[in-house]
Amino acid sequence: MRFADRVAVVTGAASGIGRASALKLAAEGAHVFASDIDEEGGQALAASSNGKIDFIRCDVTNSADIEALMNAVAQQAGGIDILFNNAAAGGDRAPIDEISPEGWDQSMSLILKSVAMGIRYGAPHMKNRPTTKNGGAAIINTASVAALGAGYSPTAYAVAKAGVLHLTKVAATDLARYGIRVNAICPGFINTNIFTSSLELPNEMREQANAMIASASAQAQPVARGGAPEDIANAVAYLASEESSFMTGTHMLVDGGLTIGQRHAWDPNSPGMFDALATMEAPAGGAL
Repeated sequence: MRFADRVAVVTGAASGIGRASALKLAAEGAHVFASDIDEEGGQALAASSNGKIDFIRCDVTNSADIEALMNAVAQQAGGIDILFNNAAAGGDRAPIDEISPEGWDQSMSLILKSVAMGIRYGAPHMKNRPTTKNGGAAIINTASVAALGAGYSPTAYAVAKAGVLHLTKVAATDLARYGIRVNAICPGFINTNIFTSSLELPNEMREQANAMIASASAQAQPVARGGAPEDIANAVAYLASEESSFMTGTHMLVDGGLTIGQRHAWDPNSPGMFDALATMEAPAGGAL
């Protein structure tokens, strides 16, 4: 029960990573306040928790909603010990030479500004919390492997997630004086509905697409299975716990090895550049 008597807020908690994390924190003793725009999913999560999880609706693209969420939690529970800024979606999928100003701004608001405002309005209720052995509170932000390099996501999403990583660093310096640690998690290929949530598809087609993505994800990285929301929830729990009390301003990469190198570095059935060159025929009268 690492989180007995602690108060946690999880955004984007109705499904996927947020739901798994809310359940993980609650299972280890935390009083969890889950938020999402999906009221049906959020209420179902709360109803299944035996009173360990409360649901408060929050649209993280609306700063007033975020402020109201944090104030409501503090009023009901007396403060906040753990804040998991998780809510996001894929954002505008257009490349940089096609994206509209509106699409760019919407993506930044959903993916980056929401995290900044989560910290802004959550931190005042987290200062000098006495509920842990070493004192202090913990903020965890969801970034992405897309923050670390090109090719993992649409452009706007990648830029916003890179912003989340840098925000994590500077927020850690701002809040250290209050005993608040700030860290991020960079998930890899995690089987959630984020890949299809922004597509206008009938439910049946969306389920089929998610199943295809889940099947493909098992072959996407050295660890031969797709990532699960629980893999990220375990990392969230670690960063929220006393076990990580000497960590702040950094990130954890939870990607099954997706970012360790080109596919041929870990897949013996995928030829690398030098293997491909070796199979080429030398030009007449010479060598490669």
